[in-house]
Amino acid sequence: MKNKFLFIAICAVAILNISSCKKYLDELPDNRAELNNTEKISKMLVSAYPQNSYVLPTELSSDNVDDYGDTNPYSDRFSTQAFNWQDITETNNDGIDRLWSGCYSAIASANAALAAIEEQGNPASLTAAKGEALVARAYGHFILVNVFAQHYSPTKSTTDLGITYMTKSETTLNPKYERNTVAEVYDLMIKDIEAGVPLINDASYSNANVAKYHFNKSAANAFAARLFLYKGDWTKAVSYATASFNNSPGAYLRDWSYISTYSANFANTTREYNASTIKANFLISTPASSAALAFGNYYTGSRYSHGNYIARQESILTTRTPHFNYGTALPAYRVRTYTYSGANLDKVLLPHVSYQFEYTDPVAGIGYTHSVFTPFTAEEALLTRAEANIQLKNYAPAIADMQLFVNNTYTVATPELTEASINAWANGFAYSTPAVSTPKKKFNAEFVIEAGTQENMLHALLFYRRAETLLTGLRWFDVKRYGIEITRRTIVAGAVGPISSNTLVVRDNRRALQLPQDVISSGLTPNPR
Repeated sequence: MKNKFLFIAICAVAILNISSCKKYLDELPDNRAELNNTEKISKMLVSAYPQNSYVLPTELSSDNVDDYGDTNPYSDRFSTQAFNWQDITETNNDGIDRLWSGCYSAIASANAALAAIEEQGNPASLTAAKGEALVARAYGHFILVNVFAQHYSPTKSTTDLGITYMTKSETTLNPKYERNTVAEVYDLMIKDIEAGVPLINDASYSNANVAKYHFNKSAANAFAARLFLYKGDWTKAVSYATASFNNSPGAYLRDWSYISTYSANFANTTREYNASTIKANFLISTPASSAALAFGNYYTGSRYSHGNYIARQESILTTRTPHFNYGTALPAYRVRTYTYSGANLDKVLLPHVSYQFEYTDPVAGIGYTHSVFTPFTAEEALLTRAEANIQLKNYAPAIADMQLFVNNTYTVATPELTEASINAWANGFAYSTPAVSTPKKKFNAEFVIEAGTQENMLHALLFYRRAETLLTGLRWFDVKRYGIEITRRTIVAGAVGPISSNTLVVRDNRRALQLPQDVISSGLTPNPR
């Protein structure tokens, strides 16, 4: 491949630019010099998780949002750029420059911990910390390669531009790096995952709640399952997903009866949904982000939103689901679906992202906006296993997992899911178009999907997956994985209005978000446009 070079000032520079409240930022600027005992090395791993998030830019890029027109004042240039798949030049806590530096700063911290563990002679007391550092390093790269590159392809990833995979701490200013291909990045992530996951020990964390903010055993296995799903290694995806819930998924699924007691208040419900006490939450993230405002019960971000039209035609309020034909009745979720409407406001929400404000100066009323979300859950891991089994044509266990998800998510779970009922559901829809939406989006995937039962099963699976991951940014990666085309449109008075000529086609260059401008200016070849 052609050599591509990147000038990255990672560690101190990136960390100093992150809007974060973590206490480690108050420590000495070169923490690596102080990593000389087990306690300090373990504490270093607190900073091995990105403090900025992909949620807002990727959700806005997906087909989960529509445009409500330029007369709606509740938007900004960043959202407009993300929605229209333009190069994002705006800088804020959700900006792609912050995401880039945040991921590489987290990777730098993981590498610093690994180097210190090596210097200590790899003692048994640091085995779990080494496992966590390896998995955290892979995760930082996983976010970067899936945001800033084309999706993994068995035929094109050996030449598709990926990102630089950092395997050691940097000690020089503006070093020169080669940009790895997507295939190389996946190979290196898998190497870290396969070495790191077996080393993780939940007993190394002080308590179960603390473990939810680290790659505990369940979270690490769920991450590995998603990585192999994205790569198309279905057998390993099944294996790791099974390990994430100890082959007893029912024991890990969300307790909606408890969360629903908070349903009168959206903020309280989102808080409890993402609580560390919920067994289904494998890993919790608390980035500096405005995603919870844009995808919450506020006017913020309402120009580009998941509104009634998408909800009723495609996603969470459609009167037809794979497991039950509701006729004119709405689906009966165990948790409330929140609908907000009014002048310049049309949002239909599930309580997946929690808004939390951290005051740094209570008197002045200033601080950081945080959007708390759960990147890995038992429900998503269950659907990952079901999807991988569909790809393997193991339909019976896939249906069993989907049925388990349905029984836990909806109050009406009859008639039971069967191949026949799923085929009837999917065959009852035409493929979705910009003018007439349906839950059935045409696939243009790199992998083979047989027409008939296999395709229909995947439509049903992605229907459930879309609801489960709504407003958390993961739908964008499903759009990339399945080559789903999107055409932008404007919703007027609750119906489809003007349809744009702006279509994201298969293998569109814009499916790889453009790199931050300052990184390009430093010498990295930009993604093609």
